[in-house]
Amino acid sequence: MSNLKLWLSAFRLRTLPLSISGIIIGGCFAAYEGAFDPFVFALALLVTVALQVLSNLANDYGDGVKGTDNENRVGPMRAIQSGKITPEQMFDGLKINVLIVIFLTVLLIYFAFGHGYFLYSLFFFVLGGLAVYAALKYTMGDSAYGYKGLGDIFVFIFFGLVSVVGSYFLFTKQFDHIVILPSIAVGLLSVGVLNLNNIRDIESDTLSNKITMAVRMGKEKSKRYQLLLVITAMILGVVFAVLYYHSLWNFLFLLSYIPLTIHVLKIRKAESSSDFDPQLKVLALSTFLFSLLLGLGYIIDIVKFGELFS
Repeated sequence: MSNLKLWLSAFRLRTLPLSISGIIIGGCFAAYEGAFDPFVFALALLVTVALQVLSNLANDYGDGVKGTDNENRVGPMRAIQSGKITPEQMFDGLKINVLIVIFLTVLLIYFAFGHGYFLYSLFFFVLGGLAVYAALKYTMGDSAYGYKGLGDIFVFIFFGLVSVVGSYFLFTKQFDHIVILPSIAVGLLSVGVLNLNNIRDIESDTLSNKITMAVRMGKEKSKRYQLLLVITAMILGVVFAVLYYHSLWNFLFLLSYIPLTIHVLKIRKAESSSDFDPQLKVLALSTFLFSLLLGLGYIIDIVKFGELFS
């Protein structure tokens, strides 16, 4: 495998659609409010992708040096675990990635706020720093929060609330209740992806003393927790569409409930770790589809409305 392909594998590109789901919703609803900026949107996507890659490399490094990624792990082999990238090389990659995140964050904040919103800029600089910290400390260091069952909380905050509400604010310069329910729904689905990963790894994580929520609850309770996360998110999607109804296009996202419903049925029957692993990709892509269709449903709505009165 070439060096480039090796690092691309370590980046875990399959996780990227999930990471940008919240940005898509924030951008679409900003467009719905007439405040969309394509350049800011592109930069927000780049920052999010860079943070996700940073998180993936940090997880590889943290679990690799702790020995959590071993022969007992069911999922795809990680880079350090395989021996193809050394811990030292991975750490160098992390440092470069942090610099990329900082550079892109500075660009994003400058083009979103310019010189006229100093406090907003300062707040997003702090938020960016916290995002970098969260990406690194999930598995890295003695106080890694992913080893203390706190990963679910951080994923909900950053993949849901910060991603949707924060990206919307970059465009509109204001907080709006319209993005609250979508941010919660995306956050819950994102936690569901993490929970699936942790259910799959219960046995190996227990042996490595990685105390995730799944390890704390056990497999059966974790399955019920998974169903609660996904079904609650689906209910919130419907509640949102009813509360903010304008046309039938607003229910376009219901198409994503087909794979989500299949996912729920699969999880109810899942028993072994190998049953949970394929559902990671299903739920991640379903979350992306949910976000895309939810946003597009309102974009199409305003386009049709404009044509009607043009």
